[in-house]
Amino acid sequence: MTGLLSAITFFPLIGVILVLLFAREGKAGDQLARQVSLYVTIVTFGLSLWAWIDFDATKSGFQFVENFAWLGGTIRYHVGVDGISLPFIILTAFLMPLCILASWTSIEMRVKEYMIAFLVLETLMIGVFAALDIVLFYLFFEGGLIPMFLIIGIWGGARRVYASFKFFLYTLLGSVLMLVAVMAMYVTAGTTDIPALMAYHFPKDMQNLLFLAFLASFAVKLPMWPVHTWLPDAHVEAPTAGSVILAGILLKMGGYGFLRFSLPMFPDASLYFAPMMFALSVIAIVYTSLVALMQEDIKKLIAYSSVAHMGFVTMGLFALNRQGVDGAVVQMISHGFVSAALFLCVGVIYDRMHTREIKAYGGLVNRMPLYAAVFMVFTMANVGLPGTSGFVGEFLALVGAFKANTTVALLATTGVILSACYALWLYWRVVFGELEKKTLVNIQDMNLRETVVMVPLVAATLFFGFYPKPIFDMTGAAVVATLENIDGKLKTAEAVAP
Repeated sequence: MTGLLSAITFFPLIGVILVLLFAREGKAGDQLARQVSLYVTIVTFGLSLWAWIDFDATKSGFQFVENFAWLGGTIRYHVGVDGISLPFIILTAFLMPLCILASWTSIEMRVKEYMIAFLVLETLMIGVFAALDIVLFYLFFEGGLIPMFLIIGIWGGARRVYASFKFFLYTLLGSVLMLVAVMAMYVTAGTTDIPALMAYHFPKDMQNLLFLAFLASFAVKLPMWPVHTWLPDAHVEAPTAGSVILAGILLKMGGYGFLRFSLPMFPDASLYFAPMMFALSVIAIVYTSLVALMQEDIKKLIAYSSVAHMGFVTMGLFALNRQGVDGAVVQMISHGFVSAALFLCVGVIYDRMHTREIKAYGGLVNRMPLYAAVFMVFTMANVGLPGTSGFVGEFLALVGAFKANTTVALLATTGVILSACYALWLYWRVVFGELEKKTLVNIQDMNLRETVVMVPLVAATLFFGFYPKPIFDMTGAAVVATLENIDGKLKTAEAVAP
């Protein structure tokens, strides 16, 4: 359907206009802003499901394509989706209504501005996954920094200004090199069209430089070790919904960037730098898991856990085989559910106790049995327990890595053991034991709103854990086409090599 993708991308901006026009000052205006934002994000999610229904998963090419000149024709408004990008658009649209609901009572200051920031951010995030022009991609990619910078800097915790500037500077500085690379690609290939650039074979020496330039941006966004240090600060200071989007979507832009740009456009460089990427992935998995074990702040522990799980993503991608790439994609989607849910679980108890210190809790199962059950599901998914979506992605990524390099797979497997250590240690200290602290005696279990937020995430985590076929059906043709493109270019390079 022509125009469907633009409707999904820009419909949240209609909510921005409605909030600006009709939400007045005071509690009534704040409530209207919440309601408008919720309805708009639900409709956007509905449109994304419509796209899924109309999507032909047997085709590897881009669908719902819209292409017309912009800025004199040098840059074009060119959007479309394939089986790799569509799941991330659906994931983005799925999480946004949950973020609005999660912020319903916890955000009391500048509610209208908060909702506007989230609606604008939704448009920019969907635009990243829909863009088929590399300059348009860059504009969406960098534009998302602004609302997230404001969300952390205005509605965050005590050190919010420090965390927001650290987040902004890390990601912006990394992307400067990517912008230089984009200009070099345009000069060399004569186009900014992503499908054309995916088919173009850049010189081998140039590929190495372009790969490193894109790596500077995607490694920060993912984030990879050692440029991950902005993430724990950003998560700790961000409001709950900000952490949900940060972990659920923004981190995935780095993995998506590797799969959309680095692998198909620079295959020789990807193969050349694969050992380095394996090494960085293993360090991320093992080192940040050990760091997570030492944390006393629940959010920081989950943040370091995210870095470790993203290590499985880069490991799977650079295995350059079907199992590895499938595992990386499923891991990103699963992590979108699981990490979002874990941060929402932290938000539930933080709204009651206003502390994230692990030592402040204990024995919550005695007063919050529903919360304990929900938290258990996502803790098990974070560990990678069979029957949860977390298992499918990690297992396939490890299989792919084993086929590429058995040593890497062996070292990465230790991360599975370490994740069980820190996740179960956290759950035991927060949920189990006697309810000894007097401050917890009157704590209340999850209310209806919080339960409504959690139920879809529980359902998605368990459904795709037992039945991941819908994801593989959607991504299969596009993943195979990407790997065939990479393999074809590598064989061509070998044939022309002296």
